[in-house]
Amino acid sequence: MTERTSRTMGDDAPLSSARKPDPASAGLDVADENSELVGRTVSINRPRQELYDFWRDFRNLPLFMENIEDVIILDDNRSHWIVRGPAGSELEWDSVVTEDVPGEVIAWRSVENANIENSGRVEFRDSTNGRGTIVSVTIAYKPPGGKLGKAFAKVFRREPAIQARQELRRFKQLMETGELPTAALQPQDTVEE
Repeated sequence: MTERTSRTMGDDAPLSSARKPDPASAGLDVADENSELVGRTVSINRPRQELYDFWRDFRNLPLFMENIEDVIILDDNRSHWIVRGPAGSELEWDSVVTEDVPGEVIAWRSVENANIENSGRVEFRDSTNGRGTIVSVTIAYKPPGGKLGKAFAKVFRREPAIQARQELRRFKQLMETGELPTAALQPQDTVEE
């Protein structure tokens, strides 16, 4: 078994930024060592347990993850995911929780024959400055269609590296303010003269 590490050797950079990142070293359950690895971290000014509880109810994830259509809870450790893919496509798979430490970590992996083989983990730790929680997400995935599929997904902004950054920012906004900003036009009050 590979020893779990979250940093590159001799450095404090996250593993996802290494030249040849090893998903298994990041604590991810992967079948293919050539999976793409994405990692993002954000500081959120909310208690660790509150953030964990919100995330652990996977039905909440579509509230801030724009590409997730729905997450259906099958039992305590299994869920069915429906996700918007590139060019109007729809992807579905089942996931199983592989590690669950309340208030600290949630790890998962897709089951066999998933549209997108993936695994991930989200870690919650107290900020060293006493201001909330550090939330770190690491995802390993095998893009359908290989490198060409990854490039196609990137064009349509459906590539996990792009999504992870945006979705963690949205998670922070939702948890700190209780709402997500929108660019949608709001009806303007008309003033009669």
